[in-house]
Amino acid sequence: MESAAPVIVAIDGPSGTGKSSTSKAVAAQLGLRYLDTGAQYRAITWWMVTNGIDTDDPQAIAAAAGKPEIVSGTDPADPAITVDGVDVSGPIRTQEVTARVSAVSAVPEVRARITELQRSIAAAAEHGIVVEGRDIGTTVLPDADLKIFLTASAEARAARRSGELKGADVNATREALIKRDAADSSRKTSPLAKADDAVEVDTTDLTLAQVVECVVTLVEEKRAGK
Repeated sequence: MESAAPVIVAIDGPSGTGKSSTSKAVAAQLGLRYLDTGAQYRAITWWMVTNGIDTDDPQAIAAAAGKPEIVSGTDPADPAITVDGVDVSGPIRTQEVTARVSAVSAVPEVRARITELQRSIAAAAEHGIVVEGRDIGTTVLPDADLKIFLTASAEARAARRSGELKGADVNATREALIKRDAADSSRKTSPLAKADDAVEVDTTDLTLAQVVECVVTLVEEKRAGK
């Protein structure tokens, strides 16, 4: 199914709110492309770690930010991502990358490089795209047709993320999420924040199907208004 009209949807929010599952499902249902911007930051972090760059040294990170070639697939059914031609969709989800991604993504040179890549991908999406991340509606695509900000309680988010990690301690996961939130919200460059014109959706007590239905309805209403 092709979009009735091109539409750019920005879906932001912290980890564990259902951004990825919601974004992929909405894109698939509406015939839109899909971009996981968090995977791009994980990819460049993976490259830094693999190549021995000190992720506690912002200057070293900045100097290397332009070196890796990152290619993101936009098929919601198979959102592949490669670095220098290597499929890293699995390696970027390791605990080591997760622990280092906030530090790497906070470096302005990294954000500038990845933001430019994200904008070019969105611009090339002929029928529209769902872009998920933490600063899409505020920084990357401030003119997006529709902005959604997903939230959920820390407990719900920890339970979901622990389920994804299969066996991870819920309390430890909750503390890690809170730490990540603090780092992402307090960074000087493009912090995690809700855009003033974003629609907030609390997913704490909603099933994935209910969240998807809510967002699809919002997109269709936006299309009808064009």
